[in-house]
Amino acid sequence: MVAALLVSTGHGWSAAARTAMVDVTDRQARTIALPQGKSLSIDVTIGDVRIEGSDRADVEIIVERRAPAAAQLARVPLLIEDLPSQIGVRAVQTDDGTDPAFRADVTVRVPRAAVIERVKVLEGRIDINDFSGAVTADIRRGPINGKNLSGTVRLESGIGSVTVTEARLSANGLLRLRAFNGDVRLALAERPTDARIMALALNGQITSDIPLNNRNSWGPRWSETTLGKGEPVISLDVVTGLIEIRSP
Repeated sequence: MVAALLVSTGHGWSAAARTAMVDVTDRQARTIALPQGKSLSIDVTIGDVRIEGSDRADVEIIVERRAPAAAQLARVPLLIEDLPSQIGVRAVQTDDGTDPAFRADVTVRVPRAAVIERVKVLEGRIDINDFSGAVTADIRRGPINGKNLSGTVRLESGIGSVTVTEARLSANGLLRLRAFNGDVRLALAERPTDARIMALALNGQITSDIPLNNRNSWGPRWSETTLGKGEPVISLDVVTGLIEIRSP
Protein backbone atom coordinates (compact mmCIF):
# COMPACT_ATOMS: atom_id res chain seq x y z
CA MET A 1 0.00 0.00 0.00
CA VAL A 2 1.38 3.37 -1.01
CA ALA A 3 -0.01 6.52 0.60
CA ALA A 4 0.95 10.15 0.83
CA LEU A 5 2.05 11.33 4.27
CA LEU A 6 1.71 15.03 4.98
CA VAL A 7 4.54 16.11 7.25
CA SER A 8 3.38 19.68 7.88
CA THR A 9 0.63 21.98 6.68
CA GLY A 10 2.97 24.98 6.85
CA HIS A 11 0.54 27.91 7.19
CA GLY A 12 1.61 30.80 4.99
CA TRP A 13 3.91 28.69 2.81
CA SER A 14 3.47 28.42 -0.94
CA ALA A 15 1.71 25.43 -2.50
CA ALA A 16 5.02 24.34 -3.99
CA ALA A 17 6.70 24.40 -0.58
CA ARG A 18 3.88 22.37 0.98
CA THR A 19 4.06 19.83 -1.83
CA ALA A 20 7.79 19.45 -1.29
CA MET A 21 7.10 18.31 2.28
CA VAL A 22 4.86 15.41 1.26
CA ASP A 23 6.54 12.01 1.48
CA VAL A 24 5.33 8.75 0.06
CA THR A 25 5.05 5.72 2.34
CA ASP A 26 4.83 2.02 1.64
CA ARG A 27 3.64 -0.36 4.38
CA GLN A 28 4.11 -4.10 4.22
CA ALA A 29 3.26 -6.72 6.85
CA ARG A 30 4.02 -10.40 7.08
CA THR A 31 3.64 -13.12 9.72
CA ILE A 32 6.05 -16.08 9.75
CA ALA A 33 6.40 -19.03 12.13
CA LEU A 34 9.42 -18.68 14.41
CA PRO A 35 9.98 -22.03 16.14
CA GLN A 36 12.68 -22.67 18.72
CA GLY A 37 16.08 -22.94 17.02
CA LYS A 38 15.25 -20.41 14.32
CA SER A 39 16.64 -16.88 14.71
CA LEU A 40 15.83 -13.42 13.40
CA SER A 41 18.07 -10.70 11.95
CA ILE A 42 17.26 -7.09 11.05
CA ASP A 43 19.39 -4.71 8.97
CA VAL A 44 18.31 -1.10 8.40
CA THR A 45 20.20 1.91 7.07
CA ILE A 46 17.99 4.77 8.31
CA GLY A 47 14.97 4.14 10.50
CA ASP A 48 13.55 3.02 13.82
CA VAL A 49 13.39 -0.60 14.91
CA ARG A 50 10.89 -1.68 17.56
CA ILE A 51 10.92 -5.19 19.07
CA GLU A 52 8.00 -6.37 21.19
CA GLY A 53 8.01 -9.71 22.96
CA SER A 54 4.87 -11.63 23.89
CA ASP A 55 3.45 -15.14 24.28
CA ARG A 56 3.31 -16.15 20.63
CA ALA A 57 4.93 -18.71 18.33
CA ASP A 58 5.40 -16.58 15.22
CA VAL A 59 6.89 -13.24 14.27
CA GLU A 60 4.81 -10.39 12.91
CA ILE A 61 6.90 -8.07 10.73
CA ILE A 62 5.67 -4.60 9.80
CA VAL A 63 7.86 -2.37 7.65
CA GLU A 64 7.01 1.16 6.60
CA ARG A 65 9.29 2.70 4.01
CA ARG A 66 9.37 6.39 3.24
CA ALA A 67 10.77 8.36 0.31
CA PRO A 68 10.17 11.73 -1.38
CA ALA A 69 8.43 10.02 -4.34
CA ALA A 70 6.95 6.61 -5.10
CA ALA A 71 9.59 5.80 -7.71
CA GLN A 72 12.30 6.48 -5.13
CA LEU A 73 11.12 3.77 -2.73
CA ALA A 74 13.40 1.52 -4.75
CA ARG A 75 16.31 3.34 -3.11
CA VAL A 76 15.54 1.40 0.07
CA PRO A 77 14.45 -2.06 -1.13
CA LEU A 78 12.76 -4.38 1.36
CA LEU A 79 13.79 -8.03 1.55
CA ILE A 80 12.18 -10.51 3.95
CA GLU A 81 13.78 -13.94 3.74
CA ASP A 82 12.40 -17.06 5.39
CA LEU A 83 15.33 -19.46 5.47
CA PRO A 84 15.44 -22.81 7.30
CA SER A 85 17.53 -21.47 10.19
CA GLN A 86 16.82 -17.74 10.11
CA ILE A 87 14.35 -15.05 9.14
CA GLY A 88 16.04 -11.98 7.71
CA VAL A 89 14.56 -8.49 7.40
CA ARG A 90 16.65 -6.14 5.31
CA ALA A 91 15.94 -2.52 4.34
CA VAL A 92 19.34 -1.20 3.28
CA GLN A 93 19.80 1.70 0.89
CA THR A 94 21.21 0.90 -2.52
CA ASP A 95 24.75 1.89 -3.52
CA ASP A 96 25.77 2.17 0.15
CA GLY A 97 23.56 5.25 0.48
CA THR A 98 22.95 6.98 3.81
CA ASP A 99 20.38 9.60 2.81
CA PRO A 100 17.91 10.33 5.65
CA ALA A 101 15.20 11.09 3.08
CA PHE A 102 14.92 7.34 2.50
CA ARG A 103 14.03 5.43 5.64
CA ALA A 104 12.42 2.21 6.80
CA ASP A 105 10.76 1.80 10.19
CA VAL A 106 10.51 -1.82 11.32
CA THR A 107 8.29 -3.28 14.03
CA VAL A 108 8.59 -6.96 14.93
CA ARG A 109 6.42 -8.80 17.44
CA VAL A 110 8.23 -11.93 18.48
CA PRO A 111 8.06 -14.80 20.98
CA ARG A 112 9.31 -13.49 24.29
CA ALA A 113 12.19 -16.02 24.36
CA ALA A 114 13.22 -15.66 20.71
CA VAL A 115 16.79 -15.47 19.46
CA ILE A 116 17.47 -12.20 17.63
CA GLU A 117 20.90 -12.79 16.21
CA ARG A 118 21.45 -9.28 14.88
CA VAL A 119 19.82 -5.88 14.81
CA LYS A 120 21.95 -3.43 12.86
CA VAL A 121 20.94 0.21 12.29
CA LEU A 122 23.10 3.00 10.92
CA GLU A 123 20.91 5.89 12.12
CA GLY A 124 17.61 6.00 13.99
CA ARG A 125 16.65 4.31 17.24
CA ILE A 126 16.06 0.85 18.66
CA ASP A 127 13.35 0.02 21.23
CA ILE A 128 13.03 -3.42 22.85
CA ASN A 129 10.21 -4.27 25.26
CA ASP A 130 9.10 -7.34 27.23
CA PHE A 131 11.83 -9.62 25.96
CA SER A 132 13.60 -12.52 27.71
CA GLY A 133 15.48 -14.32 24.94
CA ALA A 134 18.80 -13.46 23.29
CA VAL A 135 19.36 -10.22 21.37
CA THR A 136 22.39 -8.44 19.93
CA ALA A 137 21.68 -4.90 18.73
CA ASP A 138 24.02 -2.24 17.32
CA ILE A 139 23.22 1.30 16.24
CA ARG A 140 25.85 3.75 15.02
CA ARG A 141 23.88 7.01 15.50
CA GLY A 142 20.92 7.03 17.84
CA PRO A 143 19.68 5.68 21.17
CA ILE A 144 18.71 2.22 22.35
CA ASN A 145 15.92 1.87 24.91
CA GLY A 146 14.84 -1.36 26.58
CA LYS A 147 12.17 -2.15 29.14
CA ASN A 148 11.45 -5.38 31.02
CA LEU A 149 14.42 -7.27 29.56
CA SER A 150 16.18 -10.43 30.69
CA GLY A 151 18.10 -13.27 29.10
CA THR A 152 21.20 -12.57 27.02
CA VAL A 153 21.19 -8.91 26.03
CA ARG A 154 23.98 -7.16 24.13
CA LEU A 155 23.26 -3.54 23.19
CA GLU A 156 25.75 -1.07 21.69
CA SER A 157 25.47 2.51 20.45
CA GLY A 158 28.15 4.52 18.68
CA ILE A 159 26.70 8.01 19.21
CA GLY A 160 23.72 7.82 21.55
CA SER A 161 22.70 6.52 24.94
CA VAL A 162 21.73 3.00 26.00
CA THR A 163 18.95 2.90 28.60
CA VAL A 164 17.42 -0.26 30.08
CA THR A 165 14.73 -0.22 32.76
CA GLU A 166 13.03 -3.03 34.69
CA ALA A 167 15.89 -5.38 33.83
CA ARG A 168 16.04 -8.83 35.38
CA LEU A 169 18.92 -11.27 35.56
CA SER A 170 18.52 -14.79 34.18
CA ALA A 171 20.53 -17.90 34.95
CA ASN A 172 23.25 -18.20 32.29
CA GLY A 173 22.18 -14.79 31.01
CA LEU A 174 24.12 -11.60 30.35
CA LEU A 175 23.49 -7.86 30.35
CA ARG A 176 26.14 -6.11 28.26
CA LEU A 177 25.51 -2.44 27.51
CA ARG A 178 28.00 -0.21 25.70
CA ALA A 179 28.08 3.36 24.36
CA PHE A 180 31.03 5.05 22.71
CA ASN A 181 29.66 8.59 22.94
CA GLY A 182 26.65 8.57 25.24
CA ASP A 183 25.39 7.39 28.62
CA VAL A 184 24.62 3.89 29.80
CA ARG A 185 21.76 3.71 32.29
CA LEU A 186 20.59 0.46 33.85
CA ALA A 187 17.63 0.17 36.25
CA LEU A 188 17.15 -3.30 37.73
CA ALA A 189 13.68 -4.55 38.66
CA GLU A 190 15.11 -6.10 41.84
CA ARG A 191 18.43 -6.14 43.65
CA PRO A 192 20.34 -9.26 42.55
CA THR A 193 21.51 -11.88 45.03
CA ASP A 194 24.01 -13.37 42.59
CA ALA A 195 25.85 -11.29 39.99
CA ARG A 196 29.19 -10.10 38.74
CA ILE A 197 29.00 -6.37 37.98
CA MET A 198 31.69 -4.58 35.97
CA ALA A 199 31.59 -0.96 34.83
CA LEU A 200 34.23 0.98 32.89
CA ALA A 201 34.11 4.68 31.94
CA LEU A 202 37.13 5.88 30.00
CA ASN A 203 35.93 9.51 30.12
CA GLY A 204 33.07 9.88 32.56
CA GLN A 205 31.63 8.91 35.92
CA ILE A 206 30.01 5.84 37.45
CA THR A 207 27.17 5.95 39.97
CA SER A 208 25.48 2.90 41.49
CA ASP A 209 22.86 2.05 44.10
CA ILE A 210 24.71 -1.24 44.57
CA PRO A 211 28.01 -0.71 46.41
CA LEU A 212 30.94 -1.16 44.02
CA ASN A 213 34.68 -1.25 44.49
CA ASN A 214 35.89 1.87 42.68
CA ARG A 215 39.15 3.07 41.20
CA ASN A 216 38.62 6.74 40.50
CA SER A 217 41.92 8.37 41.39
CA TRP A 218 43.13 8.88 37.82
CA GLY A 219 42.55 7.75 34.27
CA PRO A 220 39.61 5.50 33.41
CA ARG A 221 36.94 4.90 36.03
CA TRP A 222 36.65 1.23 36.88
CA SER A 223 34.10 -0.24 39.29
CA GLU A 224 33.19 -3.82 40.07
CA THR A 225 31.69 -6.16 42.62
CA THR A 226 30.82 -9.82 43.07
CA LEU A 227 27.52 -10.80 44.64
CA GLY A 228 26.85 -14.36 45.78
CA LYS A 229 27.93 -16.87 43.13
CA GLY A 230 29.31 -14.12 40.88
CA GLU A 231 27.04 -14.82 37.94
CA PRO A 232 25.27 -13.86 35.72
CA VAL A 233 27.34 -10.96 34.44
CA ILE A 234 26.43 -7.29 34.11
CA SER A 235 29.00 -5.51 31.93
CA LEU A 236 28.66 -1.77 31.28
CA ASP A 237 31.14 0.51 29.55
CA VAL A 238 31.35 3.90 27.91
CA VAL A 239 34.14 5.78 26.18
CA THR A 240 32.69 9.26 26.81
CA GLY A 241 29.61 9.38 29.00
CA LEU A 242 28.10 8.37 32.31
CA ILE A 243 27.24 4.97 33.74
CA GLU A 244 24.30 4.76 36.11
CA ILE A 245 23.07 1.65 37.94
CA ARG A 246 19.78 1.82 39.82
CA SER A 247 18.37 -0.94 42.00
CA PRO A 248 15.46 -1.14 44.47
